[in-house]
Amino acid sequence: IIIMADSSGDWCTIESDPGVFTSLIESFGVKNVELTELWSLDDESLQSLTAPIEGVDNAAVHGLIFLFKWQRQSSSATTSLEGRGTPLTGDAVPEGLFFAQQTVQNACATQAILSVLFNARDAIVAQEGGESKDEGDDNGRRLVLGQTLSNFKDFTCHFPPDLRGEAIGSSDEIRTAHNSFGRSEDAFLSDPTKPKRMATDDDDVFHFIAYVPHENGCVYELDGLQQGPIRVGEFKKDEADKDQWIKVARDAIQARLSNYSPTEIKFNLMAIVQDRRTYLNERLSALAAIGIEENDPAMVHIQSELHAEEEKRAQWALENARRHHNYLPFCVELLRSLAGSGKMDGLMTKAKTTAAEKRKRQQKS
Repeated sequence: IIIMADSSGDWCTIESDPGVFTSLIESFGVKNVELTELWSLDDESLQSLTAPIEGVDNAAVHGLIFLFKWQRQSSSATTSLEGRGTPLTGDAVPEGLFFAQQTVQNACATQAILSVLFNARDAIVAQEGGESKDEGDDNGRRLVLGQTLSNFKDFTCHFPPDLRGEAIGSSDEIRTAHNSFGRSEDAFLSDPTKPKRMATDDDDVFHFIAYVPHENGCVYELDGLQQGPIRVGEFKKDEADKDQWIKVARDAIQARLSNYSPTEIKFNLMAIVQDRRTYLNERLSALAAIGIEENDPAMVHIQSELHAEEEKRAQWALENARRHHNYLPFCVELLRSLAGSGKMDGLMTKAKTTAAEKRKRQQKS
């Protein structure tokens, strides 16, 4: 893990976690969305994104964020992997599609998320002074981009991809928010007088990319290490199948997975979706409007779901607080106390014995 931001403008690595990423975008002022993990690519799992509860079949899914282990053959900006298209550049890039090249290390997670947010259809963009260009957020159904990202999108709308990447990397607001989710003890463990260690071929290096639908009926892969967006397929916008574009993205992700060993499991897939509390509250209001009592099983079920969502948010806040907290001084003081009491040597001997026994068991198995 890289140290926290300093005068050179470093970006730290942050954990791939829906609670981290949701809190990150909310720190930008984004509203009415959250990130959720996908554990399977089957049709039922994809459908659950747009139809998460009974009575809701059109919940917004703004894009997918895919984390994978980077392979050297995928680094070329001009040569595409088997089964993928060629990066689009210049006039070939569809109008209105936001794409930025990655120009700084460790920014790929935030950059992939921004790629989805800036390409979200029907998003509410703020004007200078905090006012929105659109009236209302459709009772929480529309993504609200917030002042920070609205200003950034407006400022970079005519930039080429490389300058957009530079703008992301040099944005103090975006970098500070990103780095706030790094671990504070990393700065303590790093020696600022020594050059940072660069990854080698023996290291596992991971990368984030995004998949988004576009109003032209195509799905695009947005990989900041490429020269431009990659068109991965088409979908019919007017069909009743609301998650059709997600199935197109699913096929592209599966094509990527086919390039890895069947034993490789280090992947993560998330979707940027409508805040679940939005349609749960909407459902409660709809039931109350037709005279359903609060103790009715249907009302109780929705209230239970809503309570679970609030508990999930509270747990995210607790976990993020723990990520922000610096436990290193406590650990150092504990080691000092153990050494001062004469218990350190005995504990170290016991730990070595336990580790040796564990290695023996692993060798036998």
